[in-house]
Amino acid sequence: MNKFYEIVIIVRQDATSNLVEAIAASVSKIVKDSGGDITKTEFCGLRSFAYPIKKSKKGHYVLLNAVCDGSIIHEIDRQLRINEDVVRHLSVRVEALDSNPSALMQSRHYRESFSEDDVAVEPLPAVVTE
Repeated sequence: MNKFYEIVIIVRQDATSNLVEAIAASVSKIVKDSGGDITKTEFCGLRSFAYPIKKSKKGHYVLLNAVCDGSIIHEIDRQLRINEDVVRHLSVRVEALDSNPSALMQSRHYRESFSEDDVAVEPLPAVVTE
């Protein structure tokens, strides 16, 4: 019976975009070879950590939505633990997959679209003394 999973992978900060895409492709290949499906892949870009992890302050985030059997997740976790370029990873079972952009992508687009010109500043009223 296939279940829904969200897989988040954080790749070291000095990795190239080709390497990040290759790691995501290898996870996708494992899922597809086992009869599962990847419904969404998001490359969230280079983001700062709240605290240093393995002497790194930033990492490339990747989010994958997968429909597969639970035994495949064990194989993906094993492969990601072996890979030295992966700083952290997390696989979470969810009730349903969301096709909308993730919270990471939404917050990133919000910050990029926000600028100082967007803020309407009203002048202070003149002080009248009589």
